[in-house]
Amino acid sequence: MDDTAAITTSQIRKIVSLIDLTNLNDNCDQAAIEALCTQTETPAGRVAAVCVWPSFVTDARLCLGKHSPVDIATVVNFPGGDEDLQTTCAAIENALHDGATEIDYVLCYKKLIDGDTTGTGNALKAVRQQTPGHIQLKVILETGVLKTDELIRTAAQIALDQGADFIKTSTGKVPVNATPQAATLMFDAIEQSNRHAGFKAAGGIKSIEDAIVYTTMAEERFGADWVGPANFRFGASSLLQDALSKLGGDGLQASDSQQSDY
Repeated sequence: MDDTAAITTSQIRKIVSLIDLTNLNDNCDQAAIEALCTQTETPAGRVAAVCVWPSFVTDARLCLGKHSPVDIATVVNFPGGDEDLQTTCAAIENALHDGATEIDYVLCYKKLIDGDTTGTGNALKAVRQQTPGHIQLKVILETGVLKTDELIRTAAQIALDQGADFIKTSTGKVPVNATPQAATLMFDAIEQSNRHAGFKAAGGIKSIEDAIVYTTMAEERFGADWVGPANFRFGASSLLQDALSKLGGDGLQASDSQQSDY
């Protein structure tokens, strides 16, 4: 995207509403979770969710309150995608008990790379059975490791066939994470699946400019109304800071008219 392109307040507010505000740092602690949760209501609107380690779901629920409209996502089989299935299912059960409303599950992508499509699908089938219909299941494909178009398409198809509510690009823990190329392949899979499913871009999306690349792609494919929290998310942390900076005067003075000073 051209760095000089105009950005509007409405674009920024929309992107904020799509953020799964994330802390999956190795040094995360209770204080960090409290700080994360205080950022969910912003001058630019409310984020969609917080995404935290399973051990911090209870803390996030206490910080946000029982009736908060902000979802609580947690990660399982993360980040390597090769955890024992029984361990993963137990982690899901515990997370739901603690108050998680969304599960971000890493597909067994190493199995898939080795050609074991059946094992990959069966593991996801068991995970779907652990997540009731009111729980959003986001399946992380780890597209930067899958690399080839064929493997990314296969991963997306397996995830959608087994009932994923969202397909997600990446863990953010590998060298190559979200890319427009992977997003295109994932949008293709969603369109061809003939079922309701969403898309989540994660890893390396740090600025509003980065985010607009993906929202524009989705709007061109599915229409502007499709691009909302029910169908589209960003897994990010610094993206929110960039949005607030642009609204607050440390960068672009965003408005609903075009700006020339960016």
